[in-house]
Amino acid sequence: MKRNVLFFALLCFCIGPVFAQPFTKKEIAAWQKQAQNVTIIRDNWGIPHIYGKTDADATFGLLYAQCEDDFKRVEMNYIEKLGRMAEVQGESALYDDLLIKLLIVPAEAQADYKKAPAWLKKLLNAYADGINYYLHTHPETKPILLTRFEPWYPLLWTDGSIGAISTADVTTRDLKSFYGGEVPSVGYTPQEEAEKEEILTGSNGFAFAPSITESGKSILYINPHVTFYFRPEVHVVSEEGLNAYGAVTWGQFFVYQGFNEHLGWMHTSSRTDVADTYLEKVSKNGAGWSYEYDGKQRPVREQAMSIKYKNGDRLETKNIRAFYTHHGPVMAQRDGQWTSMKANNRSLNMLIQSWQRTKASSFAEYKKAMDLLENTSNNTVYADAEGNIAYWHGNFIPKRDPKYDWSKPVDGSTAATEWKGMHPVDESVHVYNPSSGWLQNCNSTPFTAAGKNSPKREDYPAYMAPDGENFRGINAVRVLEMPKKYDLDRVIAAGYNTYLSAFGILVPALVNAFEKSVPYTDERYAYWIGPMSVLKNWDYHSGEKSIATTLAVEWGQRITGEMYRTEVKDNPNADQVDKARQFAATATADQLLKTFGETLTELEQKWGKWQIPWGEINRFQRASSAIDQQFRDDLPSLPVGFTSSAWGMLPSYSSRYYPGTKKRYGFNGNSFICAVEFGNKIKAKSLLTGGESGDQSSRHFFDQGEMYSQGKFKDVLFYKEDVQQHAEQTYHPGERK
Repeated sequence: MKRNVLFFALLCFCIGPVFAQPFTKKEIAAWQKQAQNVTIIRDNWGIPHIYGKTDADATFGLLYAQCEDDFKRVEMNYIEKLGRMAEVQGESALYDDLLIKLLIVPAEAQADYKKAPAWLKKLLNAYADGINYYLHTHPETKPILLTRFEPWYPLLWTDGSIGAISTADVTTRDLKSFYGGEVPSVGYTPQEEAEKEEILTGSNGFAFAPSITESGKSILYINPHVTFYFRPEVHVVSEEGLNAYGAVTWGQFFVYQGFNEHLGWMHTSSRTDVADTYLEKVSKNGAGWSYEYDGKQRPVREQAMSIKYKNGDRLETKNIRAFYTHHGPVMAQRDGQWTSMKANNRSLNMLIQSWQRTKASSFAEYKKAMDLLENTSNNTVYADAEGNIAYWHGNFIPKRDPKYDWSKPVDGSTAATEWKGMHPVDESVHVYNPSSGWLQNCNSTPFTAAGKNSPKREDYPAYMAPDGENFRGINAVRVLEMPKKYDLDRVIAAGYNTYLSAFGILVPALVNAFEKSVPYTDERYAYWIGPMSVLKNWDYHSGEKSIATTLAVEWGQRITGEMYRTEVKDNPNADQVDKARQFAATATADQLLKTFGETLTELEQKWGKWQIPWGEINRFQRASSAIDQQFRDDLPSLPVGFTSSAWGMLPSYSSRYYPGTKKRYGFNGNSFICAVEFGNKIKAKSLLTGGESGDQSSRHFFDQGEMYSQGKFKDVLFYKEDVQQHAEQTYHPGERK
């Protein structure tokens, strides 16, 4: 089943919190004692380097430091995973909460906490203690909803991905259609198709073997694309062998994308099939609902759910009766049949795997962590000090009968469609140490991961790697196939290649339509010849001063919908590149030129001319601590020469217009970016969106803003002696003012 990742905008609406049991003197005394085992050193960029005697001490300090930097994001992530967003946002979030409650069950997380191994339970306790100690020592911080954090909360979210919820092709609109009123009859069919969500998240990961680096050591390039400010940069160290540096998702205690002194890991979002929907043959009888399975009737399990939602200054309750088959919750109705879903959205072993990889010290140990087969949302690009580079496409991959089309809902009435266990890592799509010397993934097909040394599509079942090619993938292969010896700066330059491969296909079609369809006697000719000449002579690289980038992006956004609706003959699974090529080859002159004319008219109306450099309208602004940023043209902002990775640019900077703005403002793209070289001594450079702190009064709120807008990196401080030389503050939790 195609995997559709849902993630929700976290908007901050305040209602009075319901206060939990106050912290006890015994708890506070224990936290104060543990805080003495933790030292936090803030370097000159505000990055917290947390040193603890034990892994649990380091975890305690890590969560405390995260709360110092942005408690509201820590809290909102868990409000979402608890299925309580409607208590903050109102009724509009009710079915988002229902989706979470159907797929992530707190009682299961609580049960996993009780049976967790002792070492993990210590980390879970330290997670909650670190946050609660922060709340105790910062009474000025007013939670919206969660005044006490529980140690089982991390077991609600055992993967650090921004879109960690696997929902197959089910949307909240499906849920609303099914559960929004009376239970539909079996013959009911929704009036409208579910909306297809535009997924703006993505990531790039590159690995370079010693054979193609100047130092003869492997290099990893980490480049996740997510909603701005979704992860901070951290360094967490213990005397029990933990020494991880990288990006941590707010409120989690493991480094999600990063490195230790031995190896590094970069995750990209995967479209590996990890969740399936089943068409159930349901009937109503005197005892309730039942469904057919292997010729027999089974009862549909029913469960009452109550979802609270904010209505003005009070909370109201929506009662919903949820239905379940043995496959999982009923999520929708398709072609008159109830549709249930089977997925793995959280597990104890998933959290164990997320932690174990941060402490792996060799290729063999990292592969052992992969053998847990629990990572549902990620591909992994890897490099280590032994000189290995590797790529795994997915990790949690159920075995299925290949005679079924798993990209669509399957028959739920037969055992033939059950999962048949899990594919071990050796059966999955993976590459170890290719002779090309490099590996890449840009949320694209694994069958170009190592150029000519890539795996072959015909060797794997279709559900294992349904990913198509995208414009970033094309550009990455183009860049990496150019022979060169890499060092950190050349790796960063490769990762910041600004070629827009989509427009290498689309712009020639536009120019050709103009030259063939608009003679010089046409009144449009004199008006259009200037901008068309700019595009015709363009090298398809974006830039701050590039007028061609403005023309191309503003026009490209007008044709995107029609382009991706294009059907490619004899290729029902056509990817975005196939569709762009088909569109460019078959679009009429009117389709291309009408939208171009609209682009010029809008630029003229807004700016009085079409000759607008890209950086003049494409801006980076961070003016508020609010999660929901409000952008204004009259406030300071920085020019940005990058574009969305949708056009093939390797660094991503997605921007758009907002109500009342004349300029575009970035909201998604490059976040924590890092290039790291392994060997006897770690060398690394990094960059973070804007700055480490979410507090607009902090000097580290936007101190990396200009660097970010230009792609200029800072040196990573990995060794304690270097951290101490650049220390801005050194303190135990509870001491910093």
